[in-house]
This record gives sequence, structure tokens and C-alpha cells, in this order.
Amino acid sequence: MDVRHKKMGKGEELRTYRLPASAFLYTLRGSARVRLDDSIHRVGRFHVLHGGKGMCLSIITEDVLEYYIILYKATLALPGRKEIAQLLEKENPFQNQYAFAPHYPLPLYDKVKLLEQEWREASELGKLHVKALFHQFVYELLQQLYRQGIEPLKPDLVAQAVAYIREHSSRSLTLESIAEELECSAGHLSRLFKNKMHTSPIHYLGQVRTDRAVQLLMQTDATLQEIAESVGYSDAHSLSRSFKKYKGLSPVRFKKERQHHFGKQDQDMHQTMLKYALQQTPFTRYTDIDYQYRYNAEGDLFMHGRVKITAMMIMLCLSLMLGACSAPTNTNGSSQIEANPTTTSSNEDGQATVQAKTRIVSTLKGDVEVPANPKRVASDQYMGHLLKLGIIPIGVRSFMLNEAWIDKSGYPKEKLAGIKDLGEFPMNLEKLTVLQPDLIIGSIEKNIDSYQKVGTTVFLPYWEGESTAGPLDKFRRISEIFGKQKEAEQWITEYEKKVAEARKKIDGIVKDGETVSIVQVANKSVYVLAAKGGNYGSPTIYQMLKLPPTKKALNMKEGFESISLEVLPEYTGDHIFVYGSEDEGASQVLNSELWKGLPAVKKGQVYMYGSFSEKGDEFVMEDPYSLELQLDTIVNILLAHKK
Repeated sequence: MDVRHKKMGKGEELRTYRLPASAFLYTLRGSARVRLDDSIHRVGRFHVLHGGKGMCLSIITEDVLEYYIILYKATLALPGRKEIAQLLEKENPFQNQYAFAPHYPLPLYDKVKLLEQEWREASELGKLHVKALFHQFVYELLQQLYRQGIEPLKPDLVAQAVAYIREHSSRSLTLESIAEELECSAGHLSRLFKNKMHTSPIHYLGQVRTDRAVQLLMQTDATLQEIAESVGYSDAHSLSRSFKKYKGLSPVRFKKERQHHFGKQDQDMHQTMLKYALQQTPFTRYTDIDYQYRYNAEGDLFMHGRVKITAMMIMLCLSLMLGACSAPTNTNGSSQIEANPTTTSSNEDGQATVQAKTRIVSTLKGDVEVPANPKRVASDQYMGHLLKLGIIPIGVRSFMLNEAWIDKSGYPKEKLAGIKDLGEFPMNLEKLTVLQPDLIIGSIEKNIDSYQKVGTTVFLPYWEGESTAGPLDKFRRISEIFGKQKEAEQWITEYEKKVAEARKKIDGIVKDGETVSIVQVANKSVYVLAAKGGNYGSPTIYQMLKLPPTKKALNMKEGFESISLEVLPEYTGDHIFVYGSEDEGASQVLNSELWKGLPAVKKGQVYMYGSFSEKGDEFVMEDPYSLELQLDTIVNILLAHKK
């Protein structure tokens, strides 16, 4: 996976580096104390150490230390995969730990030096040579290991799991993800863990999170929501439920009793609940793709939140009863549709026409009865879509109010001034309740039940698995909810005319037989966007402008693929669009020799656009305003290269 030649100065330290793969460390000169998990070794020149994935490596140098580190992953080959897998379950040499000074170090030195050289300069044929050299290195090393009678130490898998859980408890962990990180099966890890710890890994994870929550609860004034997010729960409700499971008390009750025990002034429960349960968390900007993989919240209301809703419902019911005393007709909209299903009005000829008060909308969660002409719409997504249809929402998710197209489209800001900020996913339920929406649009399935407690809710997913629907399809789906298909088709027709004109302008830049790929660089990682279901400008480039994708892009099952740098040449076409070139860590990819050797790069057929860190990026969303801006941006970039 990687070969590195490193030098560390005298007294320099490498602290708790968790091995991302099985690794050999081969020292050339100098001396140091090296720790692999709980084993400490003093190494000098020509020492070899081996550790498995997930082990913790620390180095404290006593002199200038020069060494090679080789990271590798062992994969099973067919046939006989099942039998070998069963054998590896009991005895996995790739996870074993050992350190020794070989009696014949120079043959190993020759091989590792050539291995590192070939790795740096590897061509397609060179990769085959690298693998052959690595096998020779391993053969020579194991031969000397056995001749010298060195007994490898089997790793303490449970200790590694405990360390990993404690280090990453704030992340979204499952038994399967922990086992994958430690390169063992989930069943094997669970059995070992229960035998040694007398509990399951996931139960232990809950205990670690609860203990950390206790510290934050007693030592800070953080809200329950803030504590929940810090220790690994999606929301305060989930934290409270888990906390009570482990401590027998709710977090608030626990804090109150602890403070009373230590002689501190008792606090009023109602004020504590308000402070810790309902206080807002700081605004954090998430893009939609970030949200898809990192953030899911259930968004239930707390006790006092429910009390507020109940009080509001009582007031509403009283208002309706008082209204009934003075007016014989029912005015309660969709909840009493059978009593008053229609209203009447007159057309231009003076003839009476009948207008339905509600409509039926089909969603992935079943048919929903919605107001025929909703006046108070709240949405956690799709603000640009709504505005293009002439619908100004009363409240939206925070990110919607900072979308790139707002400043660039010329849309009157005074029309947006009254839209309320409802926070991040899920939208703040208290604020939502106060707004009294007659229709809520939710894009994340887990949040729908919470929204339905407030009002009529339509579920319209933005992402579908790891893909996204075509932007024009999204717009059509929104228009169907409001019966505004005519308005949507009118904009689509105008937009498609602009697209046709744009194709004429860029005709010939991508020649017949050439292909186009879209590469996204984010957080030192490389992604390739699919021809269908992708995001960040992929629909504009592939579907609107009809630039020809590579076979890899055509055959992707999801909207993108995460790839390692060394396989990038297999995914790139004759022209490359790069999204996120200004992102932190992108230079590491774009300045690499592999990148510079790509045919498209050599020919200057690379087009940089957009960035995660750049404020005002029109490629994050796919509403009509953003699509118009995307089209102009991509066309202008191509025309600039043509000149």
C-alpha cells in the first residue's frame, strides 16, 4: 500500500501513530525506543519490526534514526478462500508482532532499497515488480526469523478493540466497523471481547460515552445537545435514553443529585431542563454530501418541548371552539376535509367553480393529504426550488439561507428577510411549532416522524443511498407537491434552450472519441463522480452539456467512488474536471508525480472549479438558480481553455 523512507532527528518523537495497515519497519542507522501497543523495543541499526493493522506505534529517538516503513494489506485469493479464512480466524500472521536484528541484514537492505525506489517510480509494469520485490523481502525476512528462533507475539485483539473504542467513541461505530478496522470478523471479536470483558463491544462503547458525558455534565455548562454531539450521539434525546440505561437516572436528575450530594445549591428542575435540553447548539456548516455520511438525527422533543406543544394545541382548540360559537362553518382545513371539502368562487363568466381545499400527494412513505394552496411552508431543503415556483417559505434550514446563488442571482433580498432560520438537521422543533406551518417538507427519513408531530409533512429525499436524483427530476417532484407542474415545465423549457446554446459554444473542445472525467479532491481523499446520480456539477457536465463520460463513470452503481491515488489513471479521461482544487490537502494530490503524469494533465486539458472551502460555491446545490450558475461557470471555463 505504501513504502516510505524516513529520517527522525535526535530526541524527535512519534506519538501513538495507529497503523492503518500491517507494517514492516526496517531501521538503517541510529537508535530509538519503539513501542508497539504494550511492547517496548530498543532498536539500533538493521532492526526489523512488524505490527498488524490497528496497533499503536510510538518512537522516541536516541540518535538520528533512518528507517523504511512498508505498509501492506494481505488479501485472500481464490480458490480455497473459505478454508483460508477459517484458518486466519485462529492464526493471522499478518497481525503478529515481532522485533529482531537479522543475522544477515544486507540482503534485506538491498531488497527494501530497491522496493522503495520502484515504488516511487512505479509504472504499470513497475507495480508488478514492486509486488515481486515485496514477496522476496518477506521470504528473506521470514526465513531469517525462523532460523533465529524468534517467536512472534500474537496481538491482544481485545486490548486493541478497547483502545480503538476509547479513542473513537465520539464517532459512529458499529461492531462491524470496529472488526473491520482490526481485520477480524465481527463474530470472532464479539466472542473474545465477551470472554475477557464480560460485556459486548457495543455495550462497552455506551459505557465509555456515558462516562465521558458525566465528566462534561459535571465540569461544564454545556447543553445536553452539545454533550450528545461531543460524545457520539446524534441528539440529546438519544443521550438521555442511553444515560438512563447505564446510570439509572436522566442526565439532569443525575447532575442535580450529584450537586446536592457535594453540598452545592440545588437547581430548579424546570430551569435546568430548559437550559440543558432546549438551548441551541452553535451553527455548524454542513454541505449536503457531508450530512449524508456524517450526521443523522432523530430530533424528538423533550418533556418541556412537548408541554409547549400541548399548551399550544389547547389554545388552538379553544380558539376553534370559540370560533364555532360565532360561525356555523368549519374552518379547520384538512383535518375536517369531509365536513367542508371544497370552496366556491366565480370565473370570468360569473359561473361558480369548485376548488378543492386539499390534495393527495404520493410519497415514499405513502399518500399524504396536503393543503391545495399551502401558505406557510417550512422545508429543510429545496429553498431555491420553492422560490423559483413563487413560494416563499416561512422557515428553512440554516444552510439554505447562505446558499451561493442568493448573492449571484439578483433575487431580491427583502423577499428573503422574513424567512426564519430553523437550525440544522433536524429543524428546530420548537421554532417550527411556533411558526405553525401548514406544510413541512423533509428530506431525511429519520426526521419525518418528528416533523409530523408539528404538522402535515411530505417526505422528499434529496439523496437516495449514495446517489442523487437528476436535478430536473427534483424540480418536477417539488412542483407536483404544490400542483405547479406548469410553472416548472416553463422554466425547464427555458433552461434547456440555454443548455442547447451552451453546447454550440463549446462544440469541438472535447473532440470525437474523447472522454471526460470529474475528480473531486477533499480532505486528502480522491473521489470520482458518476455519470448518473452524482453531485457537485456532475449533472451539468454529463447530462446537460452531454460531455462523454468514461466507462468507469458510466458503470458506477452509486453517485461516486472513493479511490486511492495509484488507481486514478484507470478512472481519468482525456479531459478532467477537478472539483475542490483549493481544498486543504488537494495540493498533495495535484502536485504528485502520478497526477502530473496523466495524459490530460500533460495536454493541459484539466479544468478547476468549485471548492469546499470557497464561500459562494454554486456547485453544492442543484436548484434552478444554482443550475443556471453552474452552466455559465462550466461553459466559461471551457471557452477560456479554448482561447
